[in-house]
Amino acid sequence: MSGGKSTKLWGLIVLVLALAAGGAFVVKRRSAKPKVQWETTAVDRGRITARVTATGTLSALVTVQVGTQVSGSLQKIYVDFNSPVKKGQLIAKIDPRLFQAALENARANYAQAKAALHKDEVQATLADRQFQRQGNLAKDKLIAPADFDTAESAAHSAAAQLEADRATVKQAQAILHQAEVNMALTDIISPTDGVVISRNVDVGQTVAASLQAPVLFTIAEDLRKMQVDTSVAEADVGKLRPGMAASFAVDAFPNEAFKGTVRQIRNAATTVQNVVTYDAVIDVQNTDLRLRPGMTANVTFVVANKDDVPRVPNAALRFRPSPELASALKLEIPKARRSGGERASGASASARGSGGSAEAEEAAERRTVWVLRGEVPSPVRIKTGTSDGSKTEVVEGALQIGDLVVSDATLPAGMKVPATGGLLPGAGPPPGGPRRF
Repeated sequence: MSGGKSTKLWGLIVLVLALAAGGAFVVKRRSAKPKVQWETTAVDRGRITARVTATGTLSALVTVQVGTQVSGSLQKIYVDFNSPVKKGQLIAKIDPRLFQAALENARANYAQAKAALHKDEVQATLADRQFQRQGNLAKDKLIAPADFDTAESAAHSAAAQLEADRATVKQAQAILHQAEVNMALTDIISPTDGVVISRNVDVGQTVAASLQAPVLFTIAEDLRKMQVDTSVAEADVGKLRPGMAASFAVDAFPNEAFKGTVRQIRNAATTVQNVVTYDAVIDVQNTDLRLRPGMTANVTFVVANKDDVPRVPNAALRFRPSPELASALKLEIPKARRSGGERASGASASARGSGGSAEAEEAAERRTVWVLRGEVPSPVRIKTGTSDGSKTEVVEGALQIGDLVVSDATLPAGMKVPATGGLLPGAGPPPGGPRRF
């Protein structure tokens, strides 16, 4: 009897101890902070090169479009694509028969006008002599005054006709000169030394120059000197300056970098779908003639280059703990300043590019990174400098080389984010796998 009571007592004691241990475990588990998987990167030293990229098109330094000022059918073409030409060289011929006929007609009219002038000169001389004789007779009162007036009128009329004939001769001479010019314009002459890069006509084709001169040939003056016209975004154009070195690649030679120099940054803006770009012209030496007009160039401008500076990844600058994670780990998140200290790098660039005050620029360069020096990260304020798109220079701040900066965080599978916010340890995995912040 006593043995049975003793056994029941011991069983009750074991049950109470087991319940106490389970309760302690649950309390400890609920009171412990969750262990989050942190993605970190060590702060290091190295080179940071800031670049601006743009696309452009290669073209000859001087390109001349050769047209025609007269209409007609092409009788002969003396050059083709890639033909080298010299200044003054005959490159095409328009059928000259109509212009030859017009020229002969103008010559005949000019000769007829000169003959009429010569005839009227003789008549004017005769009329002047008769007027002088009639004047002498009128002094001696040997003729009637009416006869003297008639002689005077005839002399003046002959002189006037002579002036009209001289004007007619000048007009005929001008028409003749125009016919000669039109005849000469049937010869299409190269205006410069260069290479024919485009031919837009064929033999027998009729060209009309009544409203606008048609383009027959396009001649590049010197393909050994070329230029790249690039489209630079308005956010980056302020970083460029004339004389800056640039490099580019073309699809024809993808593994080779070509060098150039910025000659001009043009003020005329181009707007396409609300995107504003500016033309930065790059001079390029093409001594081996491998580059061709019209090639697409992917241009890179090096705007800053710094060696052996502290660097942090840009992902660490963008990381900011979520409210749920901050509540679970009891993190104190610094408040973002109104001046833009916690904005993204794009907003910082906009603030610097908008011509704001020095205080606004200083605030835009102030950022916050989270440094993991235990199980829980802590915020560190830093001042950033040059960025290459993946890493950013650290100018000021309580960061040491080797510090682990947080770029991402992942919840363990045993945590769940409730609808009311906060983290409930041991509540089961969230749908869709671990949750990332």
